[in-house]
Parts: sequence; structure tokens; C-alpha cells
Amino acid sequence: MKKWVKRVAWTLVLLVVGIISCNVYVEVCSNGKTFNKVSEIPKNKVGLLLGTAKYLKNGRVNLFYSNRINAAVQLYKAGKIEYILVSGDNGSKYYDEPTTFKEDLITKGVPEHKIFLDYAGFRTLDSVIRCKEIFQQESVTIISQQFHNERAIAIANAKGIEAIGFNAKDVGGSNGFKVKVRETFARVAMCIDLVIGKQPKFLGEKIAIN
Repeated sequence: MKKWVKRVAWTLVLLVVGIISCNVYVEVCSNGKTFNKVSEIPKNKVGLLLGTAKYLKNGRVNLFYSNRINAAVQLYKAGKIEYILVSGDNGSKYYDEPTTFKEDLITKGVPEHKIFLDYAGFRTLDSVIRCKEIFQQESVTIISQQFHNERAIAIANAKGIEAIGFNAKDVGGSNGFKVKVRETFARVAMCIDLVIGKQPKFLGEKIAIN
């Protein structure tokens, strides 16, 4: 029984150390690379807008979504980005994050020809790698909430992409708390993916953003 207890204890210790290490890695990689003010962020040709669902299960608008839309529009109208690359999940004809984002961006004044869509951004890893491999961007401004930007920047750093992040307004309450708890473990999954050289689900033909 004592040996079993020790094994469980050491397993828990290793898990905690692993979680802390992965989160510290992300923080170090992204340190000084995220911005809250439009006036302070450097210019980039392309803003990579990371997708999420527009509506919650209860039918309400997802504030993570609407805040990202607003952040992207702010950057574009301030001349901090020239194009917006929307990367999200288009897993079926009934669920299409990129197109939904595009429609709302146009409604808020972003010209259609300034918006590019990546329908295969199933995960943050996919979105970041495809930004380089498919859309041929070596430098990019990532647009999402800060915790998400930090992880995306860590991925970009590992893949040789110069990335900064513009932080959309965060979300509080129980929904925000749950997302941040998931983020802690998402960073562990990210580290594992980087170690094993995980690639996007799909690549494909190159689409230059000029």
C-alpha cells in the first residue's frame, strides 16, 4: 500500500511540475509581446483573428467573440493592420466560424477584400502554422484575449514566426473562469504538440496575402 501511495504522490508531483513548467514557458515566450492599447502596438500587414463560436449554448452572444471582433476592427481602422486573416473551425456546413466573423467584420466597416478566411483553423496550432505555411506570413499580429494570445505567440515563436498580440477585452464571470481553467491545460497540450512536432490537420495550396 505504501508503494502505491508513493507512486500516486510522485505522479501528482510530476503533473503539477509539468503544468507549471508549460505555463511558465508560455509566459516567457510572450513576455512583452502583447498590447492592450492600439496606440502602442506596432504595425503589421496582417492581423490573425482567432476564431470562436458566436453564440453560447444558452443562445446569448459569446463575449469572447464580440470582443475579438471589436479588437480587430479597432486595429484595422487605426491603420495598425492592412488585412484580417480569420482562422477558425468550419467543421460542417452548420458550423462556420470564419464566415460568421467575416459577415460581422463587414458590418462594422471592414472592406470585404481586406478579409481572408482560413477554414481549417481547427486549433490554435493549426491557425498559427497555416498563417505561415499557407498564407505566407512571417510576421503577424494575433488578435484574441491575452491568455490566448500568449499561447499563440509561444507557438509562433517555436515555428519561426515573429508574432505580437493585441488583447481583446477579457470576459469575467463563470464563463470566463472556465475558459481560463481550460487554458491552463491547453498550454500543456501545446507543449506536447511542439515536442512531438504536431502538424495542422490540413495544409494545402498557398494563398498569398498581398
